[in-house]
Amino acid sequence: MSRDKVQSNPPIRSSRVTWEGCSVLLDINDGDRLVFARLTARSTLKIGNKNCSLQPLIGCAFGSLFQVENGKEGPFLSGVIPSKEVNNVGEKGDCQIMDECRDNRAIVDNNKAQSLTGEEIDAMRRQGMKGDEIIEALIANSSTFEKKTSFSQEKYRIKKQKKYAPRVLLRRPFVRSICEAYFKKYPARIGNLRVDTLSLLLSMANVTANSDILILDMVGGLLTGAVAERLGGTGNVCSTYIGGTPYPMDIVRIFNFNNEICKRVVRASLDDLCLSQTGAPEQIDGDERSCDVNSNGQTSPFGMEEVSHSAECEIADLDPQTFVSPASQMNKVPKAGEKASREALKLWKENGFSGLIIAAPDLDPWSLVKDLLPLLSYSAPFALYHQYLQPLSTCMHNLQLGKMAIGLQISEPWLREHQVLPSRTHPCMHMSAFGGYILSGTRICGSQ
Repeated sequence: MSRDKVQSNPPIRSSRVTWEGCSVLLDINDGDRLVFARLTARSTLKIGNKNCSLQPLIGCAFGSLFQVENGKEGPFLSGVIPSKEVNNVGEKGDCQIMDECRDNRAIVDNNKAQSLTGEEIDAMRRQGMKGDEIIEALIANSSTFEKKTSFSQEKYRIKKQKKYAPRVLLRRPFVRSICEAYFKKYPARIGNLRVDTLSLLLSMANVTANSDILILDMVGGLLTGAVAERLGGTGNVCSTYIGGTPYPMDIVRIFNFNNEICKRVVRASLDDLCLSQTGAPEQIDGDERSCDVNSNGQTSPFGMEEVSHSAECEIADLDPQTFVSPASQMNKVPKAGEKASREALKLWKENGFSGLIIAAPDLDPWSLVKDLLPLLSYSAPFALYHQYLQPLSTCMHNLQLGKMAIGLQISEPWLREHQVLPSRTHPCMHMSAFGGYILSGTRICGSQ
């Protein structure tokens, strides 16, 4: 009996190493393409016109770098590339920039500098030559490569590497990487919520260990996952909604939460939180809407591309042109968003929540705050995110008139990303100039 009991226990998984069935973020060619996928033995990733198996990624450490190579049986992801080898190329070029006197004024781009033809390059691929070997052959047959500056040579190498030897960086999906990936590709799905704005929301709502946080998440579950990740298996997250249909929270599944964290993420309608109706019919359970496909068979606007036709939502992809095939059998992913128990609702009604976060770009903030703020305990902080200033200004004015909160302020997050390299440090050319607004404050016992 003891032997069977030991075998039935789930294995201890490390957050630093991938396992079969976990979600990963694949960074292809240094951010040119971002793909969310679930690793299985039969999962494949399409890079360009090649389908590569993702099986070699199982059991590897997050942060590992892979390269697509040509084999006799087709393209495959090669072993881990040492990080020193990748960095030495850039460091070597950076050290030569200051001492060099060459420039590109005499170079004419007339497509005659390369002596290798397309047929010869295709023949190299069919022979199974590695991508690095093809790149070196292109450099050796270029009549203008030696005339370029070190910076231009490095740009040439990177351009050819992305075409003939694409690289895939295995990243762990956590709140920052997920938020940045969505904001870069599909910002509307997360309400244009930038990563610095999200961090301010968590800070202003005082999301700490053993807290009971009430949230209204209409940004696809990103806010729910961020709060659950910061709590780390302590406290509780209650995601509320208006009406009988819970809001989608598909992004939560990408975080690779364990059972301990998932069971602390619950759902409860606003009616259940505000009213104590014993004979009211039960709401729709969150389990029935945890997949990307809704009740009418269409894909949820908040979820990734759904490629599995089974009941389990196994694969999530940021790129609509990428196909990642699911496995026939895989470990069941823990599901978050169960319906809150009556005991939990009773406890929250008696003691109140310790914090409130609202991210509902499509709803009026004041109509939400006037119903949700009384659910907080006194002296509890709250934070509201909205894309526009006027709705938050109106909400702040009404809170002041009703003497419902103190310390009210509206903040506008501002972020500028810089490129930091020798002799060419400057702000990035493409960046976000707007991060929305946040209304924050502390609930008090106002005059009734």
